[in-house]
Amino acid sequence: MQLKVRGVMERKDSNVFGLRKRIASGCVREHKNAPKTASLLAIDFHTTPPMKHRCEWCGTDPLYEKYHDLEWGVPVYDDQILFEFLILEGAQAGLSWLTILKKRENYRKALDGFDCKKIAQYGDPDRKRLLADAGIVRNRLKIDATIRNAQGTLAIQKEFGSLSQFLWSYVDGTPIQNHWKDISEVPVSTPISDQMSKDLKKREFNFVGSTICYAFMQAVGMVNDHTVDCFRHAEVKSRI
Repeated sequence: MQLKVRGVMERKDSNVFGLRKRIASGCVREHKNAPKTASLLAIDFHTTPPMKHRCEWCGTDPLYEKYHDLEWGVPVYDDQILFEFLILEGAQAGLSWLTILKKRENYRKALDGFDCKKIAQYGDPDRKRLLADAGIVRNRLKIDATIRNAQGTLAIQKEFGSLSQFLWSYVDGTPIQNHWKDISEVPVSTPISDQMSKDLKKREFNFVGSTICYAFMQAVGMVNDHTVDCFRHAEVKSRI
């Protein structure tokens, strides 16, 4: 945003001299359309561009802002990435999402890039390795769930062709476009996440409660839950 002020200086006094020094130094720019005379100057004063308005939940942490701006709510159809989010959302239980984001790269290294075929084969040595890894959440139940969920994912892929096909069927393959005005309106679960949770539990998935499933749906773009005043709401919607 620019604020343009034109001023006419009729005398070569000290103020004009000082102003010309500032123009020469680049602190103030002479307007390109200004008459080339000693008595008429046009000045551009620059202000900082307005900040983008984001969903309130992401705060001001740079890592959180980057995740919000580039990933959250963007539709994901790749099985490996969907599996990654499913595991990370489960790992978040009882913790903050920012904590998990900070450990994300460590998870990728520890879990063979979230390759569910490899994870499904993990045995006791891998469990011990993961429990000793300070870079991830060292919770035995969550580690066991990761292995079990990898096995469940392979079964879904065999039955439905892909994890993506199975999960996206809950919204008929099309992201739900919500129009929340305030973060307080955003639900923590819905009938759809209730059903997803129930179905996954029947397939022996763990750490897939309805709240976790809805957070997963938000993350992978099955629902657009950016508030309408957030600059990403329209951007995400335009991708559909």
